[in-house]
Amino acid sequence: MRNAYSVCLFALLIWATVANGQAIPAKEKQAAAGNGTTNLVGPEEKDKRGNQAVSSQVVAENDTKYLIGPEDVLNINVWREPELSASVPVRPDGKISLALLNDVQAAGLTPMQLKMQITTALKKYVSEPEVTVVVSGVHNRRVFLVGEVTHAGPVPLLPNMTVLQAIGSAGGLTAFANSKKIYVLRNENGAPVKYKFNYHDVMKDPSAENIVLKADDTIVVP
Repeated sequence: MRNAYSVCLFALLIWATVANGQAIPAKEKQAAAGNGTTNLVGPEEKDKRGNQAVSSQVVAENDTKYLIGPEDVLNINVWREPELSASVPVRPDGKISLALLNDVQAAGLTPMQLKMQITTALKKYVSEPEVTVVVSGVHNRRVFLVGEVTHAGPVPLLPNMTVLQAIGSAGGLTAFANSKKIYVLRNENGAPVKYKFNYHDVMKDPSAENIVLKADDTIVVP
């Protein structure tokens, strides 16, 4: 009897040890999840972060300098009116299509001007509409790089972008570029005007003239 009792007691001890060993990791996982020590990120959160990183060219409605243009994408939000809110592209004719309002002229206006225009028009249908307008995709303002740059072609024009920044966006100069002979071609009053840009001087001295670009400028790198 004593031997049988010892065997049973030994078996119970083994079972308790195994059960306890399995329970501890589960508790540790719960504690880690509760105190925020884990660094796991779900797929949706990763996608959200990725979208935020990509959407670096967002223009807020309080930007008084940016003019909306064709191919831009606008986020129109009417508070408490989801059926009137939408993300819409600006058509080549400069207009957008909105529920109730049909075609609305957007090109040539600042986000704030468009907001006021939509707000006024919606007062016929909504009591005290609260509208926000955000340019979520800037596609109409571009500059072009040709010649000895790593990636020639169009580059989105950001506010106050300089020649140096545009060249950086294109991957920089190639080994064959003549950094002292770069110039910007700009259409002024229907005629092309050339502005010289010395890449070497600007890199050497930050106070040197660094041309601020305008839409449709062409940077030529011989």
